[in-house]
Amino acid sequence: MSVSLHRLKQEEAFAADVRAGLGREGQKTLPSKYFYDPRGSDLFEAITRLPEYGLTRADERVLLSHGREIVESIRGPLVVAELGSGSATKTRHILEAAARRGSLAYHPIEISPAALRESSQGLGDIPGLKITAHRAEYLEGLREVVARVPEGHRLLLLFLGSSIGNFAQEEAEIFLAEVRALLQMGDVLLLGTDLVKPVHRVVPAYDDEAGVTAAFNLNILARINRELGANFELDAFEHKVRYDVALQRVEMHLRSRRDQQVSIPGAGLTVGVLAGETIWTESSHKYRIQDVVDIAARSGFLCEQQWVDQEWPFAESLLRAC
Repeated sequence: MSVSLHRLKQEEAFAADVRAGLGREGQKTLPSKYFYDPRGSDLFEAITRLPEYGLTRADERVLLSHGREIVESIRGPLVVAELGSGSATKTRHILEAAARRGSLAYHPIEISPAALRESSQGLGDIPGLKITAHRAEYLEGLREVVARVPEGHRLLLLFLGSSIGNFAQEEAEIFLAEVRALLQMGDVLLLGTDLVKPVHRVVPAYDDEAGVTAAFNLNILARINRELGANFELDAFEHKVRYDVALQRVEMHLRSRRDQQVSIPGAGLTVGVLAGETIWTESSHKYRIQDVVDIAARSGFLCEQQWVDQEWPFAESLLRAC
């Protein structure tokens, strides 16, 4: 597919998703994947360094401490792929351990071209590492990767951070089952999950004092303005965070400060937003250790091992396709 055709398809999908989410009856929504334009990616990288946001540091501690152990649990030659690679800073710990075996193919799958460029540049010093970037949605990119895995190689698929938490539990199971359907028996998924923790610890991670997460949240409206010609007034919205204890879920919303009418020409939509009404932009589900084991089993994986960071409860789980 040509670059221009690929870009056109992504622009059409963006417009369609905006139209569907903001034009619906009841709760208005926007898909969180659209946070990650170049500015959004930069803001997210800043979020990962905030004192309130312990998740990324916990993930990195686990990978730094256990990267070699994770790689050594998979016998034979490897191909490594990653869903939503971002800058792939944490991924280095896995890739360096795997590259000790010899030449290694790494396939980052990411919708942000800026993140793909950053990951390719940042990992270029690892000896014997060949990087093939895939600008694609998760499953589309995984299909491309699977078709390239040489016979006799195992695929180690990384889904790090808390990306699975953006799915509702039912959606997460469906997604993991779709991933499993693309893998071969014996391939491995390394799944990162943020774990349940006290509300007073988890909420500030999504509502920091410096307002970086608020800027990240509002940037999705700025992106709609830039790319779809909308006239959202960003100061007419405020960043709001909710925590649903029963569902173990953090929600990010944009709440309208006043009644307003917004035109979005690129999506063929004009939408009214009432004072106090919200646009739901992201969910982040938290897991318990046993939840991961159970959802893996229902999706066609065997959970063979788990590593947990104790400072900021977070788990990496080794799931083998069975």
